[in-house]
Amino acid sequence: MKTFDQLSVIGLREWIALPDLGVAGLRAKIDTGASTSTLHATEIVPFERNGESWVRFNAHLGTLVQLRHRRCEAPLVAVKTIKSSNGQTQSRYVIRTSLALGDRVWSVEFTLACRKAMRYRLLLGSNALVDGQLVVNPALSYIQDKPAFPALSSSVTGAA
Repeated sequence: MKTFDQLSVIGLREWIALPDLGVAGLRAKIDTGASTSTLHATEIVPFERNGESWVRFNAHLGTLVQLRHRRCEAPLVAVKTIKSSNGQTQSRYVIRTSLALGDRVWSVEFTLACRKAMRYRLLLGSNALVDGQLVVNPALSYIQDKPAFPALSSSVTGAA
């Protein structure tokens, strides 16, 4: 059997942070069936800054029981048509931001979508796994340490 020494192993669920957005302590579900990663976002508004396209949105964190959100801004990379697992197509804004998982940090593209009815606020797709040089052991969860990240409690608000 082949082994892949250069790749790190992660579980089916992991703690992540999005340092450029000021988001920490977010549970991610690893979804090898999805190519693109997705972040739960609402109130998505495109705008221009210095002649470049940006998007402003509420990133939703926490759980269905303990809701939190953070107002974020990021450069707009693209608008993609995504086909969901139930076969519906949806136009989504795409951003690129840094992702911290364990002791690694790398740039990942995320589509912004309402995941209100979903258990996990963030899906980490296969493109991010390839770029991060990760392999998944689906029998494990939360095997990487929570990413080290300064507390941001003053900038994260509870849902109203």
